[in-house]
Amino acid sequence: MERSDVLIVGAGPTGLVLALWLTKQGVKVRIIDKTDEPRTTSRALAVQARTLELYRQVGLTEEILERGHKVAGINLWVQGKKATRVPLETLAEGLTPYGPFIYPQDQHERLLITRLEALEVRVERRTELKRFTDAGDHVMATLCRPDGNEACETGYLAGCDGARSIVRQTLGTGFPGGTYQQVFYVADVDATGPALDGELHVDLDEADFLAVFPLKGQGRARLIGTVRDERAAHAENLKFEDVRDRAIEHMKVQIRKVNWFSTYHVHHRVTAHFRKGRIFLLGDAAHIHSPAGGQGMNTGIGDAINLAWKLKAVLAGQASTALLDTYETERRAFAQKLVATTDKGFTLATAQGRAADFIRTRIVPLVVPTLFKFAAARHYMFSAVSQLVIAYHDSALSQGKAGDVSGGDRLPWAPSADNFATLHSIGWQVHVYGQSSQGLRDWCNRHGLPLHTFPWQKAYLGTGLARSAMYLLRPDTYVALAANQQDPEALRCYFADRGLSIKHFAQSASILDGKQEDRG
Repeated sequence: MERSDVLIVGAGPTGLVLALWLTKQGVKVRIIDKTDEPRTTSRALAVQARTLELYRQVGLTEEILERGHKVAGINLWVQGKKATRVPLETLAEGLTPYGPFIYPQDQHERLLITRLEALEVRVERRTELKRFTDAGDHVMATLCRPDGNEACETGYLAGCDGARSIVRQTLGTGFPGGTYQQVFYVADVDATGPALDGELHVDLDEADFLAVFPLKGQGRARLIGTVRDERAAHAENLKFEDVRDRAIEHMKVQIRKVNWFSTYHVHHRVTAHFRKGRIFLLGDAAHIHSPAGGQGMNTGIGDAINLAWKLKAVLAGQASTALLDTYETERRAFAQKLVATTDKGFTLATAQGRAADFIRTRIVPLVVPTLFKFAAARHYMFSAVSQLVIAYHDSALSQGKAGDVSGGDRLPWAPSADNFATLHSIGWQVHVYGQSSQGLRDWCNRHGLPLHTFPWQKAYLGTGLARSAMYLLRPDTYVALAANQQDPEALRCYFADRGLSIKHFAQSASILDGKQEDRG
């Protein structure tokens, strides 16, 4: 009987990222999917800035930037004309190295699959999970393969198997929420017209959502829209010809070829539990919401990266199983907030009635450009959509505050030094912005904990980082401990209080030049 450390059910972006992060850390995985081959069409387009930051850990970011498409602006249309344009080129300035980015999910998946195959991990196709049992110290599962059923044993099971998850249904954790009355449609087209200029275009004229998203390549775009009238009652019969008129009339899109068209219903739901014993739920198996904000795929990827280092730590004897409890605590809280936010935003954007029409077509085109003139408003809106604001302040893994940075925060980017350059591997590390003490250097050296010292610059004040404070970073690059004093005892207590083994971490840490690094 073949045994794995982790059995991953579902080879979408969430499952593939979980497999890649675990494999990079030396964890033996199996990843199965009931489909015959990787998908050639996809709904998800946006790769958010936070995802690109995390992808630096495994060297994916630059390749995605080369293959994808950067969005320079959002155009709002009213009565067949562009009412206003919101430039996006400067939104990320001082916050992150990455701006709004388009990279279709099918291409994204193929890239992840290629990286996994280079590590000798292959997706087992036409393989379906039939049943499983949590035996306490392992999981027994039955797989249905083309040549018959297979019994297998695994340490942990990860359900990345989508909104109709068999893993979630078996666990019985429920999926409370609701369903939007609109039917969503997507169409990949080759077209011409003013809305095919490589930017994002949104029509505000009607309560039904319509947007033109740019794809890489001349004249390529994706239309995403909704219908709620009598056509929605028979979505299975909808064709592109039934919805194309609005794009042609309102946004002057001249269709040359339709490469793909599909319709679907969208729900807003969060399951009651992300973990039961040795079983985990991630991505759409755990939470789903409106696709309008481009959050879904990125949230699933965030789930995977959050869980991967914790599974590795427990499997390697670096931590007790209590560490795994923090996966649900951290990710479910964010999912609930995200679903509530996207639900309210989408409901407001698609509200019906004269008042709603007036706000959408008259007020929004005036207010949005005005708001974007203020740096605080730009930064807030960009940070929310790009998932830079995700924080785990209430987590058992978060402690302290130094400057404006608290335990649980994403590490702020300091562009003058590019402090993210140290985040190229999966492991714990310490940052000091200013002068590091000899005592801290000796302690980190002795315990194999990478220490990065960045000479102080006034520019750091704008990021919220405190001079000569100590920041302990988790393997997923969030701040674990923030302390104004460089006290090695605080580090020792942090690990000890949470059942984390410094000795074991030292053995697997990626240490620059063996010990520490001063950075200028």
